[in-house]
Amino acid sequence: MNFSDCLNRFDDEVFAALNTRRLQLEAQGRTFLNLSIGTPDFETPVHIRQALAEAAMDPENWKYALRDTPEMLNAVCEYYQSRFHVTITPDMIASCYGSQEGIGHLGMVLCNPGDTVLLPSPCYPVFIAGAKMAGAEIVYYPLSEHTGFLPDLDAIPAHVADRARYMIVSLPSNPTGSVGTPEIYNRLIAFAREHHILLVHDNAYSDIIYDGLEGGSFLGYEHAASTGVEFFSLSKSFNLTGARISFLIGRPDVVAAFRKLRSQIDFGMFLPLQKAAIAALKTDRSVIKAQCLRYQERRDALCDGLTAIGWPVPRNAGSMFVWAKIPVTGMSSMDFCLALMDRAGVICTPGSSFGPEGEGYVRFALVLPPAQIRQAVSQIQESGLLDKTTGTF
Repeated sequence: MNFSDCLNRFDDEVFAALNTRRLQLEAQGRTFLNLSIGTPDFETPVHIRQALAEAAMDPENWKYALRDTPEMLNAVCEYYQSRFHVTITPDMIASCYGSQEGIGHLGMVLCNPGDTVLLPSPCYPVFIAGAKMAGAEIVYYPLSEHTGFLPDLDAIPAHVADRARYMIVSLPSNPTGSVGTPEIYNRLIAFAREHHILLVHDNAYSDIIYDGLEGGSFLGYEHAASTGVEFFSLSKSFNLTGARISFLIGRPDVVAAFRKLRSQIDFGMFLPLQKAAIAALKTDRSVIKAQCLRYQERRDALCDGLTAIGWPVPRNAGSMFVWAKIPVTGMSSMDFCLALMDRAGVICTPGSSFGPEGEGYVRFALVLPPAQIRQAVSQIQESGLLDKTTGTF
């Protein structure tokens, strides 16, 4: 059968290739410490599960939702006010089934085929997929070590910026773990206003920031509400990854256009999920802060452990990921990941799957307790892959 040419825009999914190899080795009796996919292993709070379960017992809640309920929209507004000190209104909010789905569709809202979009490199793969689905031309701006993996606006030519429709920013960053500052956000907003670009901020990790720093919202900065929109996810803060609850928040005209597109393919978020979202947004902040400290323990175990065995990996400032530069090997990041799986029994993600600037790195997800992370470090050391004296593999 002949399929759409659109499918030719996409490469094979990297996790599928890693999973195929893992299954082959497991069939031989191997076991693995899997630090590849960013699914939190922490338990979803009981009050959120109870809210969903109770709502699911009401037969009326099994009908089409058709809209975001006023109760949920008001809960988002109240959360933004109490958590971020940002005032928003219900017309600035639209739900979606996870930021991945939302970002995947947003390009079709904002772009015509051939339009230019600015994406960070490295970046989360759906940023790329969403632009490709819209038929847009992708121009990458680098997140590099010498800029602390923060956006390098000076690297974007003015004529490219002038034709860009939108620019995605993700801070804290997946995969690099870099965290935004007031200075960088203000520079981004000024840059977008100068070149008439819509800023799209992926705010998935505002509650996973380390060493006493406090996460915030892009919309808290002057002119942000007229310059862009923000995807706000419940997945990582509240361990709701499978529930797929996220919101696009910001400019009402962009939110309305996004809602119009989604209305063509969906009948609204399942009502019990909306009840779960409301419960999550009312979670005591002490629970979230305590969980962040547990992520920090994992980060320290991995970064300090790898550094101690001869693989220098600096501590990242935020997100549930560690971005590690591969010591000089001549191996691609994918080949290195396969070697790490085969010889050390540790699974991570090749940097090449995050865009052109990702080659030469791997990403570890902090999804195992510190003891198991230390075990992963030991297995890497014992595998013989790392020569401590030369720092090569």
